[in-house]
Amino acid sequence: MNDNFYPSVTWGVPVSDSNVPLLSSIQRDQSFTTWLVAINQATSETVVLRTIRWRMQLHIQVDPENPLGQRAVLKEPVAQEQPQILGKNEPIPPNAMVKPNANDAQVLMWRPKKGDPVVVIPPKY
Repeated sequence: MNDNFYPSVTWGVPVSDSNVPLLSSIQRDQSFTTWLVAINQATSETVVLRTIRWRMQLHIQVDPENPLGQRAVLKEPVAQEQPQILGKNEPIPPNAMVKPNANDAQVLMWRPKKGDPVVVIPPKY
């Protein structure tokens, strides 16, 4: 699985009929648990070698009125927390081995300053 995060965001609101740029910030707060495993190809036995946990946070303030290259400013965090290799491995839960997982379970929400949140991209499952 390749789960690189390369955001691409439109200036308009994806659920609006207007072309007026309304995007004011981008926020992401996501926790991950990942297992480094060895799999016996002959028996399909899985052995957990390491359990790794980390959190990815992102808050970008956006001003679409600024010149290109100056529209987005990283507000926090200045540095990401380092991944933690747990001292004791955790077992892989059975539901982590089937869909939805990773990108299939992510949802993009539009949360306007006024009104209810809107699901822009639902999960793929």
